[in-house]
Parts: sequence; structure tokens; C-alpha cells
Amino acid sequence: MRVELVTIGDELLLGDTVNGNAAWMGQRLAEHGLEVTRSVVVGDELDVIIAAVEEALERADAVITTGGLGPTYDDLTRDALAKAAGVALVRDPELERRLRERVAAAGHELKPMALRMADVPAGAGVLVNSAGSAAGLRVELAGGVVYALPGVPFEMRTMIDESVLPELAGGSKVARRTLRTAALWESELASDLAPVEAMDGVRLAYLPDPAEVKIRITATGPGAGARLDEAEAAVRELLGDAVYGSGAETLDRVVHRLLAERSATVATAESLTGGLIGAELTRMPGSSATYAGGMVAYATALKEVLLGVPGELLAAHGAVHPDVAGAMASGVRDRLGATYGLAVTGVAGPEAQDGHPVGTIFVAVAGPGTEPRVIRPSLPVPGAGAEIRGVMRRMTVVHALEQLRRVIQGLDVGPGGREARRDGEKPG
Repeated sequence: MRVELVTIGDELLLGDTVNGNAAWMGQRLAEHGLEVTRSVVVGDELDVIIAAVEEALERADAVITTGGLGPTYDDLTRDALAKAAGVALVRDPELERRLRERVAAAGHELKPMALRMADVPAGAGVLVNSAGSAAGLRVELAGGVVYALPGVPFEMRTMIDESVLPELAGGSKVARRTLRTAALWESELASDLAPVEAMDGVRLAYLPDPAEVKIRITATGPGAGARLDEAEAAVRELLGDAVYGSGAETLDRVVHRLLAERSATVATAESLTGGLIGAELTRMPGSSATYAGGMVAYATALKEVLLGVPGELLAAHGAVHPDVAGAMASGVRDRLGATYGLAVTGVAGPEAQDGHPVGTIFVAVAGPGTEPRVIRPSLPVPGAGAEIRGVMRRMTVVHALEQLRRVIQGLDVGPGGREARRDGEKPG
């Protein structure tokens, strides 16, 4: 089942509103085995909407539109579908009744213009909107079926789940699953997974974020579910402990689960990330059970005052050094009474600092009974300009959480970086 998306509205076309509907639909439909092959945005013009729908049906089995079903004169989706079908708009008495009851219940007077939402192309199916006023439409055209949904996000999502997916996903022979990795490059993964790429009826997609790559596995045809299980097992065997989770399991959730299983806690000491690791570790409800707290020791002097980093170490090497990172991790662990201490220090950019180039980052994890593990992640420097800083900081957060995961599980450093030399290393 091939589906195309047409999102309608001048506000989307001109950038006044971010097109979150298309992103959500693409993900939701893919979860249910539907192949979304194209997504376009068009403005509030009758002929443009008609052309977009008709062209989409030349390629796809079904089209889903959002927007243009409200009461105003620039809401043209119902008019466009009626013209495309060669039929007139007719007033649906049941929709009119519901509109009148809804408006009366809210204590308002029904405006004549609002009754436009009770007009439907003759012969069209009506999709009940249990979350709002504007009903959806199901219209059969020469090339296939069109599902027209409101543009209000929570209304659209409700109707996708209640009306569209039960019909479209019923006969799907596509199965999908997503695995998550951190601290690996997309090219490395693609090379390692070449044997899976060669499997019949299996397709891999690589979805990169800073320092993370999600691997979406798609299996098609009869027996898609069994083929998907086989492909997932092959991916896990080839990548080993580089796979940290699947589906909606984010890295912070995995870390919290591992800590909770061991009745353990973590405290954070941050320099260049300025509290971003702490923010990530407090995103999940209930995180107070495993996250003790953190210190943002941004100024070099505060690393000594708050975390106990030896002053002579800072005087000799400055803030960007593996021994400083290790001392920060041990210091925050001791001061906050946590099982693990996690620390980062380095240069996020956009310019070099004290002779250290952008991307010189050290991550340290201190645990019970051992010396801190300190690594220097291998980070690609993303171009030039002020935007480097945000990307480098985000990559540092991911590498920090990944190293914490690996230490908790007793794993080695992994492929995302190298263990930093101590005692006077001169990074660069």
C-alpha cells in the first residue's frame, strides 16, 4: 500500500507554521506497515489542491490530505475534492445537527459560515471527528481513495488512529522495526550491515542525529514478520553491544533503567555542556530515583572549588585535559554521594581554546572501586560558524550517556572514541 501526503495551507507553505503533521503521519503510517512515498505542501488555491491530489493518485494507492476543512472561505479542500470528483457539494443533515449541538453546548451562536463544515462532496464518506468540529472525508476518485482530515494536529491524529489506519493497514504485508545506536558513524554501520542489506525482502534505512544513528529495518512480502525478526537478529549479531535500544527507547531511558536495576545513581559535572546532560537525565518522569543531581562548573576556578579538582592540575594543564575530566567525575560522585560520577570538559567552538582545537572533548565516568574511565570521543567537526557549538554540545551529551551505559554494563570503550592517555597527555 503506497500512500502520499498532501498538507494544505498558506501558513505551512510560507513557513509561518512548522509542518509537524507530515512528520507525525509519516512515522505513524510507517509503524503500521504503510509505505509513504511522497509528501508535498500546497497553498490554499483550489486548482493547486486538485492538481496535487490527482498527481499523487497517479503514483499512490491512497492520498491523505490535512487542512482546508474549516468554515472560512480559504478552506477549500472539500470544494477541491468535489470538483475533482465531478460532483456537487451537498449539505449533510447529520453533520449539521452535530454542529448545532456542539456550538449550543459551548454557549455560542452558530454563524451561517460555520455550516460550510456540514457540506460534503456528493457520495463521499464522512469520517467522524470525535476531537473537534470539522468532519473528515473519504472520497473515491479515478486513481484511488483520498482521506481528507483537519489540519489541527490533535484532531488529525485522532482521526488517523480511529478512521484511516483501520482501513489502510489491514492488508499490509510490510513490517518495520527500529534499532538505536550511539557514537557510531553512518558509513561504519552501512559497511558492517552489508550482509543484512543483501537479504531478500529486507531494506535498511539509516536515520542520523548528532552522534546517534537509528536503523530502520523494513521487511516486505508474505511472511514479513518472520523475515523482520530474522533481519533484526542479524543486525544485533553484527553490531553487538553497539545497539543500545529499540523503538522508543532513548539513551536516557536506557541509562535510567540500567541504574534502577542496580539500585544505583549518577551525578553529573559539566563544563562545555552547561547542564545539558542533567537536562537529558531529568527529562523522564521518575528520574529522581536514579539521578542524584549535578554541578555546572563552567569557570576553571569552580572546578577546584566545587569539585575538588587539584589546583596544581588546573594550573599545569588548564580545564581541557583527561586528568581534569577524571577528577571532575570523582569529585561530583563523592560530593553528591552517587554510585557513578559523569563529567565532561572540552572545546565546543566555534573557535579553538588555549591551543585546543574545536572538538577536543573528554568524557569521564567514575564508578565504585575503579579509576575513572576517561575517553576522547572521535567527533566530526560540522563545518564552520556559530552553529558548530550547538552540534558539538549535543554530540558530547550522547557520548557521555553512551559511556555511562557502557561502564554500568561492564563493556569496553566501544568504537565511538579512544581511552584517553593520562598524566600529561597533550591532546591535539
